[in-house]
Amino acid sequence: MKKRIFLIADHGLALIYFLQSDFSATLLKAGVEVVLITDDDALPAISKGYSQPNMTFEGIRAKACESYYISVFPAIQRWLYVLRWVGGSKRVNVKAIDGNYHLITTGISGRTRLMIPIINSLVWMMRRSRLVRKLIVAAQYCFTPGIYTDLFEKYQPDLVLASSPGWRMDRYLLREAAARGIPTASVVVGWDNPSSYRLKGAPVDKIICWSEIQKEELVLGADWKPEQVQICGIPSYDGYFRRSWLIPRDEYFRAHGLDPQRKLLSYACSFETFSPNFPNISAIAELVNSNALASPCQLLIRLHPNHFRPNTRFQGEADRVREYIKRMPHVHLVEPASLGGGLGHYSGEDVGEKASMMAYSDVFLTVYSTMVVETAIHDRPIISVCIDTPGGWNMPQFYSLPLTAIGEWPTHLRFRESGAGRLALNQSEILQHINFYLRNPIADAENRRKFIQDECTYTDGNAGERTADRILTWLRE
Repeated sequence: MKKRIFLIADHGLALIYFLQSDFSATLLKAGVEVVLITDDDALPAISKGYSQPNMTFEGIRAKACESYYISVFPAIQRWLYVLRWVGGSKRVNVKAIDGNYHLITTGISGRTRLMIPIINSLVWMMRRSRLVRKLIVAAQYCFTPGIYTDLFEKYQPDLVLASSPGWRMDRYLLREAAARGIPTASVVVGWDNPSSYRLKGAPVDKIICWSEIQKEELVLGADWKPEQVQICGIPSYDGYFRRSWLIPRDEYFRAHGLDPQRKLLSYACSFETFSPNFPNISAIAELVNSNALASPCQLLIRLHPNHFRPNTRFQGEADRVREYIKRMPHVHLVEPASLGGGLGHYSGEDVGEKASMMAYSDVFLTVYSTMVVETAIHDRPIISVCIDTPGGWNMPQFYSLPLTAIGEWPTHLRFRESGAGRLALNQSEILQHINFYLRNPIADAENRRKFIQDECTYTDGNAGERTADRILTWLRE
Protein backbone atom coordinates (compact mmCIF):
# COMPACT_ATOMS: atom_id res chain seq x y z
CA MET A 1 0.00 0.00 0.00
CA LYS A 2 1.70 3.22 -1.17
CA LYS A 3 0.18 5.54 1.39
CA ARG A 4 1.65 8.03 3.83
CA ILE A 5 0.23 9.26 7.12
CA PHE A 6 1.11 11.84 9.73
CA LEU A 7 0.98 10.52 13.30
CA ILE A 8 0.79 13.31 15.89
CA ALA A 9 2.27 12.00 19.14
CA ASP A 10 2.91 15.05 21.29
CA HIS A 11 2.26 13.31 24.61
CA GLY A 12 3.82 10.37 26.42
CA LEU A 13 0.58 8.38 26.33
CA ALA A 14 0.52 8.78 22.55
CA LEU A 15 4.07 7.44 22.28
CA ILE A 16 3.02 4.29 24.12
CA TYR A 17 -0.16 4.00 22.03
CA PHE A 18 1.54 4.41 18.65
CA LEU A 19 5.06 3.07 19.23
CA GLN A 20 5.03 0.54 22.08
CA SER A 21 2.10 -1.48 20.77
CA ASP A 22 1.85 -3.20 17.37
CA PHE A 23 0.15 -0.14 15.87
CA SER A 24 3.03 1.42 13.91
CA ALA A 25 4.58 -1.94 13.09
CA THR A 26 1.31 -3.08 11.48
CA LEU A 27 1.10 0.06 9.34
CA LEU A 28 4.73 -0.22 8.25
CA LYS A 29 4.33 -3.92 7.42
CA ALA A 30 1.43 -3.00 5.17
CA GLY A 31 3.68 -0.60 3.26
CA VAL A 32 2.42 2.64 4.78
CA GLU A 33 5.02 5.37 5.25
CA VAL A 34 4.74 7.00 8.69
CA VAL A 35 5.78 10.54 9.59
CA LEU A 36 5.73 10.78 13.37
CA ILE A 37 5.29 14.36 14.61
CA THR A 38 6.29 14.72 18.23
CA ASP A 39 7.78 16.99 20.91
CA ASP A 40 10.54 19.16 19.51
CA ASP A 41 13.04 18.83 22.37
CA ALA A 42 12.49 15.10 22.78
CA LEU A 43 12.71 14.51 19.03
CA PRO A 44 16.37 13.33 18.97
CA ALA A 45 15.79 10.73 21.71
CA ILE A 46 12.53 9.51 20.17
CA SER A 47 13.92 9.24 16.64
CA LYS A 48 16.95 7.36 17.98
CA GLY A 49 14.89 4.98 20.08
CA TYR A 50 12.19 4.18 17.56
CA SER A 51 13.85 4.63 14.17
CA GLN A 52 12.94 2.04 11.53
CA PRO A 53 12.56 1.88 7.74
CA ASN A 54 9.78 4.04 6.25
CA MET A 55 9.36 6.01 9.50
CA THR A 56 10.36 9.69 9.56
CA PHE A 57 10.34 12.04 12.54
CA GLU A 58 9.42 15.72 12.66
CA GLY A 59 8.85 18.22 15.46
CA ILE A 60 5.43 19.51 16.47
CA ARG A 61 6.71 23.12 16.33
CA ALA A 62 5.27 23.94 19.72
CA LYS A 63 6.95 27.36 19.93
CA ALA A 64 5.38 28.47 16.66
CA CYS A 65 1.98 27.20 17.82
CA GLU A 66 2.32 28.97 21.15
CA SER A 67 3.45 32.17 19.46
CA TYR A 68 0.39 32.12 17.21
CA TYR A 69 -1.88 31.37 20.17
CA ILE A 70 -0.67 34.34 22.21
CA SER A 71 -0.30 36.84 19.36
CA VAL A 72 -3.29 36.42 17.05
CA PHE A 73 -6.49 37.48 18.83
CA PRO A 74 -5.27 35.67 21.96
CA ALA A 75 -8.32 36.48 24.10
CA ILE A 76 -10.70 35.08 21.49
CA GLN A 77 -8.61 31.94 21.01
CA ARG A 78 -8.33 31.46 24.77
CA TRP A 79 -12.07 31.74 25.39
CA LEU A 80 -12.92 29.48 22.46
CA TYR A 81 -10.48 26.96 23.94
CA VAL A 82 -12.26 27.17 27.31
CA LEU A 83 -15.72 26.87 25.76
CA ARG A 84 -14.65 23.86 23.72
CA TRP A 85 -13.23 22.24 26.83
CA VAL A 86 -16.20 22.68 29.16
CA GLY A 87 -19.18 23.26 26.86
CA GLY A 88 -20.15 19.65 26.18
CA SER A 89 -23.73 18.44 26.29
CA LYS A 90 -25.34 17.74 29.65
CA ARG A 91 -26.80 14.53 28.23
CA VAL A 92 -23.85 12.82 29.90
CA ASN A 93 -22.17 13.37 33.27
CA VAL A 94 -20.60 16.87 33.40
CA LYS A 95 -18.98 16.67 36.85
CA ALA A 96 -15.45 16.45 35.44
CA ILE A 97 -15.80 19.40 33.08
CA ASP A 98 -17.39 21.39 35.91
CA GLY A 99 -14.22 20.82 37.93
CA ASN A 100 -12.03 21.81 35.01
CA TYR A 101 -14.05 24.99 34.48
CA HIS A 102 -13.64 26.06 38.10
CA LEU A 103 -9.92 25.28 37.85
CA ILE A 104 -9.60 27.54 34.79
CA THR A 105 -11.66 30.47 36.03
CA THR A 106 -10.07 30.59 39.49
CA GLY A 107 -6.77 31.51 37.88
CA ILE A 108 -8.26 34.46 35.97
CA SER A 109 -7.56 37.89 37.41
CA GLY A 110 -7.99 41.57 36.63
CA ARG A 111 -10.36 42.89 33.99
CA THR A 112 -10.49 39.49 32.31
CA ARG A 113 -12.79 38.32 35.11
CA LEU A 114 -15.45 40.61 33.67
CA MET A 115 -15.84 38.03 30.90
CA ILE A 116 -16.79 35.23 33.28
CA PRO A 117 -20.56 36.01 33.45
CA ILE A 118 -20.67 36.00 29.64
CA ILE A 119 -18.75 32.74 29.47
CA ASN A 120 -21.03 31.23 32.13
CA SER A 121 -24.04 32.08 29.96
CA LEU A 122 -22.45 30.58 26.87
CA VAL A 123 -21.54 27.39 28.73
CA TRP A 124 -25.13 27.15 30.00
CA MET A 125 -26.42 27.42 26.42
CA MET A 126 -23.84 25.02 25.02
CA ARG A 127 -24.75 22.37 27.56
CA ARG A 128 -28.34 22.51 26.24
CA SER A 129 -28.08 23.36 22.53
CA ARG A 130 -26.37 21.40 19.77
CA LEU A 131 -26.63 24.44 17.48
CA VAL A 132 -24.72 26.67 19.91
CA ARG A 133 -22.05 23.99 20.33
CA LYS A 134 -21.76 23.68 16.56
CA LEU A 135 -21.31 27.44 16.16
CA ILE A 136 -18.62 27.61 18.86
CA VAL A 137 -16.71 24.67 17.40
CA ALA A 138 -16.87 26.16 13.89
CA ALA A 139 -15.67 29.54 15.18
CA GLN A 140 -12.34 27.97 16.16
CA TYR A 141 -11.51 26.98 12.61
CA CYS A 142 -10.82 30.52 11.43
CA PHE A 143 -7.62 30.25 13.49
CA THR A 144 -5.72 28.06 11.05
CA PRO A 145 -2.14 29.27 10.63
CA GLY A 146 0.19 27.93 7.96
CA ILE A 147 2.71 26.56 10.45
CA TYR A 148 3.09 23.23 8.63
CA THR A 149 2.84 24.31 4.99
CA ASP A 150 6.29 22.95 4.15
CA LEU A 151 5.56 19.58 5.77
CA PHE A 152 2.35 19.13 3.82
CA GLU A 153 4.08 20.05 0.57
CA LYS A 154 7.06 17.82 1.32
CA TYR A 155 5.20 14.68 2.41
CA GLN A 156 1.68 15.05 0.94
CA PRO A 157 0.04 12.74 3.52
CA ASP A 158 -3.05 10.71 2.73
CA LEU A 159 -4.26 10.91 6.35
CA VAL A 160 -3.44 12.91 9.47
CA LEU A 161 -3.97 10.91 12.66
CA ALA A 162 -3.69 12.58 16.07
CA SER A 163 -3.78 11.43 19.68
CA SER A 164 -6.64 13.85 20.33
CA PRO A 165 -9.27 15.55 18.16
CA GLY A 166 -7.56 18.92 18.51
CA TRP A 167 -7.66 19.12 22.29
CA ARG A 168 -3.99 20.13 22.39
CA MET A 169 -1.71 22.13 20.08
CA ASP A 170 -2.37 19.36 17.55
CA ARG A 171 -5.43 21.43 16.65
CA TYR A 172 -3.41 23.69 14.32
CA LEU A 173 -1.97 20.81 12.31
CA LEU A 174 -5.36 19.10 12.08
CA ARG A 175 -7.05 22.34 11.00
CA GLU A 176 -4.48 22.87 8.29
CA ALA A 177 -4.95 19.30 7.07
CA ALA A 178 -8.71 19.76 6.90
CA ALA A 179 -8.30 23.07 5.05
CA ARG A 180 -6.25 21.20 2.46
CA GLY A 181 -8.92 18.52 2.08
CA ILE A 182 -6.79 15.83 3.70
CA PRO A 183 -8.75 13.28 5.77
CA THR A 184 -8.25 13.56 9.53
CA ALA A 185 -8.76 11.11 12.36
CA SER A 186 -8.04 10.77 16.05
CA VAL A 187 -7.65 8.15 18.73
CA VAL A 188 -8.49 8.35 22.42
CA VAL A 189 -5.34 7.71 24.45
CA GLY A 190 -6.65 8.50 27.97
CA TRP A 191 -9.36 6.77 30.00
CA ASP A 192 -11.02 10.01 31.07
CA ASN A 193 -10.41 12.02 27.87
CA PRO A 194 -13.97 11.92 26.45
CA SER A 195 -15.48 12.91 29.79
CA SER A 196 -12.91 15.60 30.61
CA TYR A 197 -12.19 17.43 27.33
CA ARG A 198 -15.39 17.18 25.29
CA LEU A 199 -15.70 19.14 22.02
CA LYS A 200 -13.16 18.77 19.25
CA GLY A 201 -10.74 21.58 18.48
CA ALA A 202 -10.35 20.82 14.77
CA PRO A 203 -12.33 19.25 11.92
CA VAL A 204 -11.78 15.54 12.55
CA ASP A 205 -13.58 13.00 10.39
CA LYS A 206 -13.33 9.87 12.54
CA ILE A 207 -12.25 8.80 15.99
CA ILE A 208 -11.24 5.50 17.60
CA CYS A 209 -12.03 4.87 21.27
CA TRP A 210 -11.77 2.10 23.86
CA SER A 211 -15.33 1.06 24.60
CA GLU A 212 -19.09 1.52 24.22
CA ILE A 213 -18.89 3.73 27.31
CA GLN A 214 -16.49 6.15 25.63
CA LYS A 215 -18.48 6.01 22.40
CA GLU A 216 -21.58 7.13 24.28
CA GLU A 217 -19.61 10.00 25.86
CA LEU A 218 -18.41 11.08 22.42
CA VAL A 219 -21.80 10.79 20.71
CA LEU A 220 -24.03 12.19 23.43
CA GLY A 221 -21.55 14.55 25.07
CA ALA A 222 -19.59 15.88 22.09
CA ASP A 223 -21.95 15.47 19.08
CA TRP A 224 -19.98 12.86 17.16
CA LYS A 225 -22.12 10.84 14.76
CA PRO A 226 -22.22 7.14 15.75
CA GLU A 227 -20.75 6.09 12.41
CA GLN A 228 -17.73 8.35 13.02
CA VAL A 229 -16.77 6.46 16.18
CA GLN A 230 -15.05 3.08 16.11
CA ILE A 231 -14.27 0.86 19.11
CA CYS A 232 -10.89 -0.92 18.94
CA GLY A 233 -9.77 -1.23 22.57
CA ILE A 234 -6.65 0.44 23.96
CA PRO A 235 -3.25 -0.37 22.36
CA SER A 236 -1.36 1.28 25.24
CA TYR A 237 -2.38 -1.64 27.45
CA ASP A 238 -1.40 -4.47 25.10
CA GLY A 239 1.85 -4.98 27.02
CA TYR A 240 -0.12 -5.29 30.25
CA PHE A 241 -2.47 -7.92 28.85
CA ARG A 242 0.46 -9.85 27.38
CA ARG A 243 2.55 -9.31 30.51
CA SER A 244 5.45 -8.53 28.20
CA TRP A 245 6.60 -5.42 30.06
CA LEU A 246 7.23 -7.06 33.43
CA ILE A 247 10.65 -6.83 35.05
CA PRO A 248 11.47 -10.08 36.93
CA ARG A 249 10.25 -9.76 40.52
CA ASP A 250 13.63 -10.32 42.16
CA GLU A 251 15.25 -7.76 39.90
CA TYR A 252 12.48 -5.23 40.52
CA PHE A 253 12.66 -5.64 44.28
CA ARG A 254 16.46 -5.25 44.25
CA ALA A 255 16.21 -2.08 42.15
CA HIS A 256 14.02 -0.41 44.79
CA GLY A 257 15.62 -1.90 47.91
CA LEU A 258 12.46 -3.85 48.73
CA ASP A 259 12.27 -6.73 51.18
CA PRO A 260 10.98 -9.87 49.41
CA GLN A 261 9.59 -11.11 52.75
CA ARG A 262 7.30 -8.11 53.29
CA LYS A 263 3.98 -7.48 51.60
CA LEU A 264 4.16 -4.69 49.04
CA LEU A 265 1.78 -1.73 49.13
CA SER A 266 2.04 0.78 46.30
CA TYR A 267 0.62 4.26 46.12
CA ALA A 268 0.41 6.27 42.87
CA CYS A 269 -0.08 10.01 43.31
CA SER A 270 -2.96 11.48 41.35
CA PHE A 271 -5.35 14.41 41.15
CA GLU A 272 -2.83 16.71 42.83
CA THR A 273 -3.84 19.55 40.48
CA PHE A 274 -6.98 19.86 42.60
CA SER A 275 -5.78 18.73 46.00
CA PRO A 276 -2.61 17.64 47.84
CA ASN A 277 -1.78 13.96 48.05
CA PHE A 278 0.29 14.30 51.21
CA PRO A 279 -2.52 13.31 53.65
CA ASN A 280 -3.01 10.08 51.69
CA ILE A 281 0.71 9.34 51.65
CA SER A 282 1.30 10.08 55.32
CA ALA A 283 -1.69 8.01 56.43
CA ILE A 284 -0.46 4.93 54.55
CA ALA A 285 3.19 5.47 55.49
CA GLU A 286 2.32 5.72 59.19
CA LEU A 287 0.49 2.40 59.07
CA VAL A 288 3.50 0.75 57.42
CA ASN A 289 6.09 2.38 59.64
CA SER A 290 4.25 1.50 62.87
CA ASN A 291 3.62 -2.14 61.80
CA ALA A 292 -0.10 -1.58 62.37
CA LEU A 293 -1.17 -3.81 59.49
CA ALA A 294 -2.13 -7.49 59.51
CA SER A 295 1.21 -8.43 57.92
CA PRO A 296 4.62 -6.73 57.80
CA CYS A 297 4.42 -4.38 54.83
CA GLN A 298 6.49 -1.93 52.81
CA LEU A 299 5.29 1.02 50.76
CA LEU A 300 6.37 2.16 47.30
CA ILE A 301 5.21 5.70 46.41
CA ARG A 302 5.09 6.72 42.75
CA LEU A 303 5.28 10.49 42.38
CA HIS A 304 3.17 12.16 39.70
CA PRO A 305 4.77 13.80 36.62
CA ASN A 306 3.46 17.16 37.88
CA HIS A 307 5.67 16.79 40.95
CA PHE A 308 8.65 17.59 38.72
CA ARG A 309 7.40 20.95 37.51
CA PRO A 310 9.95 23.38 38.98
CA ASN A 311 8.95 26.12 41.41
CA THR A 312 5.39 24.88 41.81
CA ARG A 313 3.23 23.70 44.70
CA PHE A 314 3.63 20.21 43.27
CA GLN A 315 7.41 20.28 43.55
CA GLY A 316 6.96 21.52 47.11
CA GLU A 317 4.79 18.53 47.93
CA ALA A 318 7.35 16.13 46.41
CA ASP A 319 10.09 17.66 48.55
CA ARG A 320 7.86 17.36 51.60
CA VAL A 321 7.31 13.66 50.89
CA ARG A 322 11.04 13.03 50.46
CA GLU A 323 11.77 14.69 53.80
CA TYR A 324 8.89 12.92 55.55
CA ILE A 325 9.96 9.37 54.64
CA LYS A 326 13.69 9.81 55.34
CA ARG A 327 13.51 7.86 58.59
CA MET A 328 11.07 5.23 57.34
CA PRO A 329 13.15 2.24 56.22
CA HIS A 330 10.23 0.44 54.59
CA VAL A 331 8.90 3.41 52.59
CA HIS A 332 10.42 4.07 49.15
CA LEU A 333 9.91 6.48 46.22
CA VAL A 334 9.57 5.95 42.47
CA GLU A 335 10.12 8.86 40.10
CA PRO A 336 8.58 8.61 36.60
CA ALA A 337 11.11 8.55 33.80
CA SER A 338 11.53 11.50 31.44
CA LEU A 339 12.74 12.18 27.93
CA GLY A 340 12.77 15.88 28.74
CA GLY A 341 11.34 18.63 26.57
CA GLY A 342 7.65 19.33 26.53
CA LEU A 343 6.87 15.72 27.42
CA GLY A 344 8.31 16.21 30.90
CA HIS A 345 7.80 13.10 32.99
CA TYR A 346 4.89 11.98 30.82
CA SER A 347 7.26 10.45 28.29
CA GLY A 348 6.06 6.87 28.66
CA GLU A 349 9.58 5.60 29.10
CA ASP A 350 8.91 3.47 32.16
CA VAL A 351 6.09 1.12 31.21
CA GLY A 352 8.11 -1.76 32.66
CA GLU A 353 8.42 0.08 35.97
CA LYS A 354 4.68 0.77 36.11
CA ALA A 355 3.68 -2.72 35.05
CA SER A 356 5.95 -4.34 37.64
CA MET A 357 4.85 -2.08 40.46
CA MET A 358 1.22 -3.01 39.85
CA ALA A 359 1.79 -6.68 39.18
CA TYR A 360 3.86 -7.24 42.34
CA SER A 361 1.73 -5.13 44.69
CA ASP A 362 -0.22 -7.04 47.29
CA VAL A 363 -2.48 -3.97 47.51
CA PHE A 364 -2.43 -1.00 45.14
CA LEU A 365 -3.60 2.43 46.33
CA THR A 366 -4.19 5.69 44.48
CA VAL A 367 -6.89 8.37 44.22
CA TYR A 368 -8.96 7.58 41.12
CA SER A 369 -6.15 7.67 38.58
CA THR A 370 -6.14 5.74 35.32
CA MET A 371 -3.97 3.26 37.17
CA VAL A 372 -7.09 1.73 38.75
CA VAL A 373 -7.78 0.36 35.26
CA GLU A 374 -4.20 -0.73 34.70
CA THR A 375 -4.00 -2.42 38.09
CA ALA A 376 -7.27 -4.24 37.50
CA ILE A 377 -5.69 -5.70 34.35
CA HIS A 378 -2.99 -7.13 36.64
CA ASP A 379 -5.77 -8.44 38.92
CA ARG A 380 -4.41 -6.84 42.08
CA PRO A 381 -6.57 -5.44 44.93
CA ILE A 382 -7.23 -1.70 44.57
CA ILE A 383 -8.07 0.99 47.11
CA SER A 384 -8.93 4.55 46.14
CA VAL A 385 -7.76 6.83 48.96
CA CYS A 386 -9.43 10.24 49.31
CA ILE A 387 -8.38 12.02 52.50
CA ASP A 388 -9.15 15.73 52.39
CA THR A 389 -6.77 18.55 53.20
CA PRO A 390 -8.67 21.36 54.97
CA GLY A 391 -8.58 24.30 52.58
CA GLY A 392 -6.98 22.23 49.82
CA TRP A 393 -3.83 23.94 48.60
CA ASN A 394 -4.68 27.01 50.70
CA MET A 395 -3.64 29.21 47.79
CA PRO A 396 -6.41 31.55 46.61
CA GLN A 397 -4.96 31.76 43.11
CA PHE A 398 -5.47 28.00 42.67
CA TYR A 399 -8.77 26.16 42.71
CA SER A 400 -8.94 23.30 45.22
CA LEU A 401 -11.49 20.53 45.34
CA PRO A 402 -11.81 18.08 48.25
CA LEU A 403 -10.95 14.53 47.28
CA THR A 404 -14.16 13.35 48.94
CA ALA A 405 -16.08 15.47 46.39
CA ILE A 406 -14.78 13.82 43.23
CA GLY A 407 -16.51 10.46 43.53
CA GLU A 408 -19.22 11.53 41.08
CA TRP A 409 -16.82 12.29 38.22
CA PRO A 410 -17.61 9.89 35.34
CA THR A 411 -14.61 7.55 35.52
CA HIS A 412 -14.51 7.71 39.34
CA LEU A 413 -18.20 6.85 39.56
CA ARG A 414 -17.77 3.90 37.22
CA PHE A 415 -14.93 2.53 39.34
CA ARG A 416 -16.97 2.80 42.53
CA GLU A 417 -20.09 1.28 40.99
CA SER A 418 -18.11 -1.58 39.47
CA GLY A 419 -17.02 -2.93 42.87
CA ALA A 420 -13.54 -3.45 41.39
CA GLY A 421 -11.97 -1.90 44.48
CA ARG A 422 -12.66 -0.15 47.77
CA LEU A 423 -12.85 3.52 48.80
CA ALA A 424 -11.10 4.89 51.90
CA LEU A 425 -11.86 8.38 53.22
CA ASN A 426 -9.70 8.25 56.35
CA GLN A 427 -6.83 6.31 57.90
CA SER A 428 -9.15 3.94 59.75
CA GLU A 429 -10.76 2.87 56.47
CA ILE A 430 -7.35 2.49 54.83
CA LEU A 431 -6.34 0.13 57.65
CA GLN A 432 -9.58 -1.81 57.34
CA HIS A 433 -9.38 -2.24 53.55
CA ILE A 434 -5.67 -3.11 53.41
CA ASN A 435 -6.08 -5.74 56.08
CA PHE A 436 -9.13 -7.14 54.28
CA TYR A 437 -7.20 -7.53 51.05
CA LEU A 438 -4.11 -8.93 52.76
CA ARG A 439 -6.31 -11.67 54.17
CA ASN A 440 -8.47 -12.04 51.03
CA PRO A 441 -6.26 -11.32 48.01
CA ILE A 442 -8.75 -12.70 45.47
CA ALA A 443 -11.66 -10.64 46.79
CA ASP A 444 -13.40 -8.55 44.10
CA ALA A 445 -11.52 -10.40 41.33
CA GLU A 446 -14.69 -11.05 39.33
CA ASN A 447 -15.65 -7.38 39.58
CA ARG A 448 -12.18 -6.40 38.37
CA ARG A 449 -12.52 -8.62 35.33
CA LYS A 450 -15.90 -7.17 34.41
CA PHE A 451 -14.59 -3.65 34.99
CA ILE A 452 -11.79 -4.25 32.50
CA GLN A 453 -14.15 -5.81 29.98
CA ASP A 454 -16.47 -2.80 30.21
CA GLU A 455 -13.71 -0.19 30.03
CA CYS A 456 -11.29 -1.78 27.54
CA THR A 457 -13.59 -4.05 25.48
CA TYR A 458 -10.76 -6.16 24.06
CA THR A 459 -8.47 -7.99 26.48
CA ASP A 460 -6.45 -10.10 24.02
CA GLY A 461 -3.43 -7.77 23.84
CA ASN A 462 -3.99 -7.12 20.12
CA ALA A 463 -5.60 -3.68 20.22
CA GLY A 464 -2.61 -2.08 18.47
CA GLU A 465 -2.94 -4.36 15.45
CA ARG A 466 -6.74 -4.05 15.50
CA THR A 467 -6.56 -0.26 15.53
CA ALA A 468 -3.99 -0.16 12.75
CA ASP A 469 -6.20 -2.45 10.65
CA ARG A 470 -9.00 0.06 11.04
CA ILE A 471 -6.67 2.84 9.80
CA LEU A 472 -5.66 0.67 6.83
CA THR A 473 -9.33 0.20 5.97
CA TRP A 474 -9.84 3.96 5.99
CA LEU A 475 -6.80 4.45 3.76
CA ARG A 476 -8.26 2.01 1.22
CA GLU A 477 -11.65 3.75 1.10
